Amino acid sequence: MAMATNATTASTTSIVSVTLEVADPEAAHRFYTAFGVDTHIRLRAAEAHSTGFRGFTLALTVSRPATVDSFLGAAVDAGATVLKPAAKSLWGYGGSVQAPDGTIWKVATSAKKDTGPATREIDEIVLLLGVEDMKASKQFYIGRGLTVAKSFGGKYTEFASREPSPVKLALYQRRSLAKDLGVPANGTGSHRIALGSTAGSFTDPDGFAWETATSPTPAPSTASAPS
Repeated sequence: MAMATNATTASTTSIVSVTLEVADPEAAHRFYTAFGVDTHIRLRAAEAHSTGFRGFTLALTVSRPATVDSFLGAAVDAGATVLKPAAKSLWGYGGSVQAPDGTIWKVATSAKKDTGPATREIDEIVLLLGVEDMKASKQFYIGRGLTVAKSFGGKYTEFASREPSPVKLALYQRRSLAKDLGVPANGTGSHRIALGSTAGSFTDPDGFAWETATSPTPAPSTASAPS
């Protein structure tokens, strides 16, 4: 994935779109349609090499355990690999899977008991970026106009969402994120993700690329990556 040059001036940043770079956009589109998240991401062909953990995950927050099971079941039926089976934890109930294109998805709820049947409703989408130096990465995004909503020392930082962003941004210490997902922390090459930004193109301290975007609503596409 091509990396943009860092912007030299601070500006307000929000995620307008999330683009996954995949080897087979048509196959990926079929998977994400079956999974139920196709309206929330974009897809494009890419030949960028990557191995192991790509340093990020997309997390779906839903209302109840039955809905967690519904999304994870749909993903597995469509070809995903289970990384962590859904289970209760101190924080609620959730599990993680890896899509055929390599992207890791987590589905979770703060509820530990069902209060109704499963739905296909997503309450929130959070993009978790794995970072090596939480202080430096947090200050970088604060400098770009983001506001910290939650912070837990050097392990986790969550930024307040801002319109027209359909996705909330959070930072997670890379090794802790990998452990939470059930994968080794090592990985090399492209992250295979590009973030559409209202604030122009730049690259953060961990190599995650942001691109200029104007559309307020992400829509799935299978356009080829620019050469």
